Amino acid sequence: MPTFLIKLLQLILALTILVVIHEGGHFLFSKLFKVRVEKFYAFFNPNFSLVRVKRVNGRLQVRFFSRNVEESYTEEKRFNFEGKEEITYKPVDLETLPEDDWRKYPDNTEFGVGWIPFGGYCKIAGMVDESMDMATMQQDPQPWEFRTKPAWQRLLIMVGGVLFNLLLAFFIYAMVLCKWGDSYIPATEVAYGYEFNEQARQMGFADGDIILSTDGKPAVKYDSDLYRAIAKAKQVTVLRNGKEVTLDMPEELSLFDFTRQEAFIAIYSPMVVDSVFADGGAMKAGMMPGDTILTVAGRPAETWNRFQQALAREKAAADLLAVSHDLEMVISRPGAGLDTLTVTADADFRIGISHFTREYNYKELEYGFFSSLPAGVAYGWNTLKGYVSDFRYVFTKEGATSLGGFATIGSIFPSKWNWHAFWLMTAFLSIILAFMNILPIPALDGGYVLLLIVEVISGRKPGDKFLERANTVGMAILLALMLFANMNDIIRLFH
Repeated sequence: MPTFLIKLLQLILALTILVVIHEGGHFLFSKLFKVRVEKFYAFFNPNFSLVRVKRVNGRLQVRFFSRNVEESYTEEKRFNFEGKEEITYKPVDLETLPEDDWRKYPDNTEFGVGWIPFGGYCKIAGMVDESMDMATMQQDPQPWEFRTKPAWQRLLIMVGGVLFNLLLAFFIYAMVLCKWGDSYIPATEVAYGYEFNEQARQMGFADGDIILSTDGKPAVKYDSDLYRAIAKAKQVTVLRNGKEVTLDMPEELSLFDFTRQEAFIAIYSPMVVDSVFADGGAMKAGMMPGDTILTVAGRPAETWNRFQQALAREKAAADLLAVSHDLEMVISRPGAGLDTLTVTADADFRIGISHFTREYNYKELEYGFFSSLPAGVAYGWNTLKGYVSDFRYVFTKEGATSLGGFATIGSIFPSKWNWHAFWLMTAFLSIILAFMNILPIPALDGGYVLLLIVEVISGRKPGDKFLERANTVGMAILLALMLFANMNDIIRLFH
């Protein structure tokens, strides 16, 4: 199966799970407070639906590839043979019934699957939402409508989606830890220390330094949290040649400094060849296990990080200029000194080797079912804190240009189906969806929550006309952001 299709299927499945769970939060609290939910759909369904399901007179009515037609049912009360009152629903002929009248009749929730495989929605009666159904809002308020419920109930209905996304992320992380456990590289247990780019060296770091602490807090793991800690720190303490050295950081770094082509910090791992794969370019050129690669096409490559950077630069040049994949490499061979080899890389600029990784050891953690639950919550909470901390970069020039749309989201899924990676990415996207939805932007859950908080404090409920205009502005902002993010994807594609 093509890589593009594998990534696309993972993206669609992840978004479907996230949206259904999110809208399910709104649905559950709506039903809890006896608010009518008119429609609940996975995917969007303009003009027609792949599947429509509705309960009529106690029976499920299922329609496939059905044109979207508004239907309603009148209540009919009668007494059964035991003298008990029963309520049934009789279909209304909508063609002969004025629109203002059929909206008054009670409906069961219509469940369905649309044909545009992104997103979904939950249409709640008596609420100004993205459907902009203002005709209903002009009718007399009904006891089953969102707008007639107390502010605290409306608040819980609106935060239900965000709450469910957070709970989903915590649950996924817990189950991932239960199934696969966790592993990390202890920050201080690296045999050759770390290597640093030119910017870091100007701040006082030196290749071989081991990070001990940031602002007095011990460094525990070599991961993104260590990057954030260094970026925010005023002082970093390192172990250099057996002695502790404290470095004063000149200013707060940007995380973009850690993710440039030349990494700010990386584990110092000498580029010693561990094995050579059959029929690869390295074997054909005569490379052997134990060789140390020093340069690639004249670029420094004595560590794994710099070797990867050198290959990436050569690949970028080949993609742009269609140059040869033959790479001149200087190697050091034990007992034989230096040698120069011409190695032919494949289409992905791999040369067919693996390198030693004995400079560090992963610490493995295992969890049982019950121990995985609090660990999953802690993992998810830490992920949320990190994302919230990083969100400020969105308002910088680099942050704005790094925004991405569906192509960017899809690209972060693995090229081969891997359930471990899929569930970790789905949980992370659930965290992002929860945080983005609680932002106080009209048309998002956070916009409604903000207005409800104002209503509780002031005792005054915003008018429907104000809500309509705020929703329109919010939708315009969201559409503009989506357009901008997806345009960034297109620009990156052509670059």
